[in-house]
Amino acid sequence: MGFEILTYGFMQKALVSGIAIALMCSVVGLFLVLRRHSLFGDALAHSAFGGIAAGLYLGIYPLWTAFVVSISSALVLAKIKQKFDISGDATVAMLLSSGLAMGVILISIARGFTVDIFSFLFGSILLVSLQNTLLILGICASILIIILLLDRQLMHTTFNEEQAQVSGIPVGRLNYLFVVIAAITVVSSMQLVGILLTSSLIVIPNVTAILFSRGFKQTIILSMSFAVSSAIIGILTSYVFNVAPGGMIVFISIIVFGVSLGLKSLRKSRFGKKSVIITS
Repeated sequence: MGFEILTYGFMQKALVSGIAIALMCSVVGLFLVLRRHSLFGDALAHSAFGGIAAGLYLGIYPLWTAFVVSISSALVLAKIKQKFDISGDATVAMLLSSGLAMGVILISIARGFTVDIFSFLFGSILLVSLQNTLLILGICASILIIILLLDRQLMHTTFNEEQAQVSGIPVGRLNYLFVVIAAITVVSSMQLVGILLTSSLIVIPNVTAILFSRGFKQTIILSMSFAVSSAIIGILTSYVFNVAPGGMIVFISIIVFGVSLGLKSLRKSRFGKKSVIITS
């Protein structure tokens, strides 16, 4: 694999978009993992599937309808959790099922799958346009700036919501804002790994980072490093071996997690230290 592939315009756009999406997913995903809402990303991805199907059926650009449906679904889910005594995993399951059902119904009405649907299911980062690359960069910058400005409030809410509310933090509005950010992140990441693998990009780098970290800042730095490295290696490797980029990116993430788990186990057995792994 030579450096000449980096001179190709489509590869440059893919790498830039991949890095931006990896940063978004690692940062937003860490809060989801720590809140034990790892499946929330998967549910939003499936609701986005319904939005994409609606866009294709109505002749509207699918990403816009996916954004609308995912954000609306996230807000409805947050409202239900706030107003009714329903467990989080049950509401996530309902959101996942409803989005998938909506997509299947619309696709059946449209008489079958299309190439566009498959590109959203499995990702098409090597085909990303300049306009979409700029859109992804703008979304990434906006999300990272918002989280940077609200990091203390988000951390407080994540670790102890009741204490955060007593401290005067507007927990309700903050949760609504966060689920909107999560929905936007999920829809944006579909172009990299597709609907079926989006939750993997959100969860795996963060769980890997938690294996080694001893603080929030260290965790988020490691998570971003693992996510970006997996995205870059996965995109380049997929081009060389002519395989799906989304699957390769997630596969690299799993390899990194497996190696990290082995190193952690080896270190634990060697030094006899106990470690705590935070999982969702």
